[in-house]
Amino acid sequence: MLPDVPFLCGFPRATTVTDRMPYREIGDYLKTHRGKVERVVRTLACFDGVHFAARATAPALFSTALEDLTCPPSTVFAAFNAYAHAEKRIEVYDFNDHEGGEQHQQAVQLRWPPARLSG
Repeated sequence: MLPDVPFLCGFPRATTVTDRMPYREIGDYLKTHRGKVERVVRTLACFDGVHFAARATAPALFSTALEDLTCPPSTVFAAFNAYAHAEKRIEVYDFNDHEGGEQHQQAVQLRWPPARLSG
């Protein structure tokens, strides 16, 4: 697995730390549907990458960018921490937004599978 700045993870957190879409849309909906927070969170959990990560069966190389407002780093770390496979790693790009590590990360990714196979 090579999840780069994975999207749609940690919905409840994301809606409180960023105003970028689609999280802003969730907040806008809840502004006028105040009594539906629990229902919305429960529904979005069906699509939350954190819950899928908990069922992982393959090694993974994640990446996150600390200035990313589209995929806030705390939501990426939530997926990474929930990732069930013991062999996992995360590359952190301190000064990047949603572009993440770009070509640098691609080079890291190209080295990742062969390193797993050579044992």
